[in-house]
Formats: sequence, structure tokens, C-alpha cells
Amino acid sequence: MKKGPVSEFIQHHYRHFNAAALMDAAKGYVTHLDEGGKMMITLAGAMSTAELGISLAEMIRQDKVSIISCTGANLEEDIMNLVAHTKYKRVPNYRELGPKDEWDLLEQGYNRVTDTCIPEEEAFRRIQKHIHKIWKDADDKGERYLPHEYMYKLLLSGVMKENYEIPVENSWMIAAAEKNLPIIVPGWEDSTMGNIFASYIVKGELKASTMKSGIEYMVFLSDWYQKNSSGKGIGFFQIGGGIAGDFPICVVPMLYQDLEMHEIPFWSYFCQISDSTTSYGSYSGAVPNEKITWGKLDIHTPKFVIESDATIVAPLIFAWVLGW
Repeated sequence: MKKGPVSEFIQHHYRHFNAAALMDAAKGYVTHLDEGGKMMITLAGAMSTAELGISLAEMIRQDKVSIISCTGANLEEDIMNLVAHTKYKRVPNYRELGPKDEWDLLEQGYNRVTDTCIPEEEAFRRIQKHIHKIWKDADDKGERYLPHEYMYKLLLSGVMKENYEIPVENSWMIAAAEKNLPIIVPGWEDSTMGNIFASYIVKGELKASTMKSGIEYMVFLSDWYQKNSSGKGIGFFQIGGGIAGDFPICVVPMLYQDLEMHEIPFWSYFCQISDSTTSYGSYSGAVPNEKITWGKLDIHTPKFVIESDATIVAPLIFAWVLGW
């Protein structure tokens, strides 16, 4: 593939330390795909609010990612940005804010994520009225779906199209919905939409069983992994730490140890972008070799760690993979 100006810049300048690790990981990603492998991308933090969709959506459209694991926040925040982008408020001096400044933002209806404030009424509530109808229809029919499947129904229905405020090509959730890309959302309850769903249960308007659980996500993932891990196998590209990465990586030891499927392959590529330091008990900061002891990675699995800011690093790696 002919490389574009971003890739040429990376190749010329990124020669040492974290820069070289970025270059090695990007080349390893391409090699993995070229040899017939599939790739899981995991999204921690608030990568959707950081607008990673600008590059991730194209990765999805070009089949450079086969499955995504993300937090409930990342699942919903891409859609929030889609329908309320012009109402977001940027606070570049966020480090200077005091408690009174934060309280003022709350009273103005803003929820702050680092330098970006999400407008509650325009973002959360605009989605709520539509997703509640989808939840209620399923509840009335006795149907059950996974959290991301409800979001796919919402996007594919087109009911919010008139509210779109960014180009649709910059939404990774729209790209994923159109591809029916498998998504794993561990701990979905720890999200705004999860809290809203729980509130309807407390009010007696919905049944908890209408939403499939995290255990069902693991069962879904175990089936998907078995069907897709032949040949070159499946790589693991982890953006940040936390449950988005911790949950899905465990599918391999579960299949190998608990189900005694001793022929199941390990993850065949591993890269983590993280600024979490290696310390006592910090799994997010654990070096890849520790994962060998847990039966997740093989001795020969290509392993990369880039100790840097994922909002800077991930788009650059995606640019290399896409040939930009």
C-alpha cells in the first residue's frame, strides 16, 4: 500500500522510545491483517468523546477491525456527539477550575469529561426518548437484546437523522451498525444509559430481563472467538486499561482452562496504549508478559506497549494501517 503524508512523517521521525514502539505496533497490526488475522479493538476511557470515531469509523468501514469491546460510556457517547455536537462546551483551562466552577457547569446542565462538557439535555435526553421506546417495545413483546443491539436498532431506524450534527462518516457507531459489527460492552450498567434503564426498572416500567447481561456477553464472545480464531488468529489492540480490555481478554483462559478446550489458540497479537504505570496490583499497568502466566498470551505472541496518551497515539496507528 502506498503511504500518505501522515504515514511518511511517522516512518521518518518515529525512531526511538515510545515513538518506535508506536511504529513497531502499527507495522505489526498491518502484518497481522495481511497474514489473514482478525483484530479486536478495546476502547476504555472516553475515547468517543475524544472523537476517535473520525479515524475508527474508517477502520471499521475498511474491515481493519473485526470486533470491538468498549465501555458503556464509549457506546453511548459516540451517539451523543452525533446528535448534540454543536451544544458541547470545551473548557481548555480545565486544570484551573475550582469546585465552584464545577458546580456552575452542573447547574448549566453540563457534565465535564476533562476539557469537554457534554450537554445533558441535548445529549442524554435526546437519546433517552427514542431508546426508551425501543426498550419498551422489546419489553412488551418479551424480547431480550444486548445493550449494543438496542443502540443498533436506534441508529438503523433513522429516527434521529434530523438531529445529526457531525458528518455520519465520523461516527464509529454508525459504521459499526451498518456492518453489524460484533460489540462487547462489559459493565454496561456503569453508564448513563445503564443508569436510565435501571431507573425504569425501579419505577416498574421495564423488566431487568429485557436487557441481556454481561455474562451473556461473555457467552457471545466465547462463541465468536471459537468461530474466528483459526488460521492466523485474533489480535488484541487495547486502548487504555480497565474493563473494556480486562473482560474480553479473559475469554481465552476461560475456554482453555474452564472448558478444557486445549486446542484453542492464544491471542495472536497484543498492543496496549496506556499511561498507567506498572505498580503493585495494577492490571492496567501490567506488562504483557504477566498475561502469559494467566494463559492469555503465548510466548511467541507479538507484544507492544506504548506508554503515551491514546488520544494522540491511536489515530496515528490507524492512519498507518489505513495508509494515510
